[in-house]
Amino acid sequence: MSYGSAAALQAAVYQHLVADAPLDALVSGAIYDAVPGGTLPELYVSIGPEDVRDRSDATGGGALHVFTISVVENGAGFARAKAVSAAVSDALVDASLTLTRGTLVFLRFDRARARRVQSGQSRRIDLSFRAMIDDT
Repeated sequence: MSYGSAAALQAAVYQHLVADAPLDALVSGAIYDAVPGGTLPELYVSIGPEDVRDRSDATGGGALHVFTISVVENGAGFARAKAVSAAVSDALVDASLTLTRGTLVFLRFDRARARRVQSGQSRRIDLSFRAMIDDT
């Protein structure tokens, strides 16, 4: 197994999301690798947690990365958060990302979970994606 390409995958996902014009039009650049302190925008995207499993075989190292992208809206309703979530999914599914370590084999949508948070004041959609990395 190799966890060596995890940072490369995270950087590539972040750069891909930041460069995506339809997503940027919806969140005006509010895409974070790490959520900053202080007052946040009403609607933003954040790269979240990741689980990684060994997928090495006789030909070399590899890993399946399951990572979360969160869309948070501090307004009423889920409509804008769902539109942003769709844009995130459109940007990432089957994207051709170039990694500084390893090779992306595939990038697919896995699942999503939408819920109210902070006593119902905010909405959050957690999108889960699966990325297979060949690290040979």
